[in-house]
Amino acid sequence: MEEYLVKDGKRLRLGYTTGSCAAAAAKAAAWMLLTDRKKETIRLQTPKGIELNLDVLDIQRSADEVRCAIRKDGGDDPDVTRGTLIFAAVKKSATPGVTIDGGEGVGRVTKPGLDQPVGNAAINHVPREMIAKEVLEVCDLMDYKGNLQVIISVPEGETIAKQTFNPRLGIVGGISILGTSGIVEPMSNQALLDTIRVELNQRRAEGFDYIAVAPGNYGLDFMKKAYGYDLDKSVKCSNFIGATIDMAVECGFTRMLL
Repeated sequence: MEEYLVKDGKRLRLGYTTGSCAAAAAKAAAWMLLTDRKKETIRLQTPKGIELNLDVLDIQRSADEVRCAIRKDGGDDPDVTRGTLIFAAVKKSATPGVTIDGGEGVGRVTKPGLDQPVGNAAINHVPREMIAKEVLEVCDLMDYKGNLQVIISVPEGETIAKQTFNPRLGIVGGISILGTSGIVEPMSNQALLDTIRVELNQRRAEGFDYIAVAPGNYGLDFMKKAYGYDLDKSVKCSNFIGATIDMAVECGFTRMLL
């Protein structure tokens, strides 16, 4: 995409999220399934209001199912998922409505306190809403009154996930399908703050009323060496100390060690 923002005097290209990729792939697959015609580009309106026109890749069609992919473009953001193919497979189903699940390379939630409950695929609620909206839009356009199943997969996801926070957060087997605006803003502070909040929520959901916080790896190493503290129960806050304190209060923690 060719949308930009200026940050610290630099012109940076915006990208789009794994959630946008999943929604666009699902929309294209649903369209091909219900029309029995090939579609090589797809339009998607993101929650931020920016329209995307994306190439549909690796199309696989049968009478019962269509599977296709959208390539992730993070713009000028240093994102480990850049260039990854996000697949959606759509087929008719007996289960009412549009059902959404994760397949190969999409992580599963194993700890409480995340966007999705334990056992669910790590497809966050905004991408799920985007996928359902786009698929239902196709159903309305084609006057289809039946049900559809959508499976999101990322063949490289399990390998990529090792470079993310997912193992620490208790998301196993792959990456998460993320995004609240559908658009990636390069070097976004909000992404870091969202990660801190997720880790705080997890500790609280596990029953802790106290939290140990360190700005970075030196602080975590000190906690481990000086106190033998379990680093899985601590949170790294970078330079966002004030914001982390505020979030800890909002989460209901009564004590905090920095």
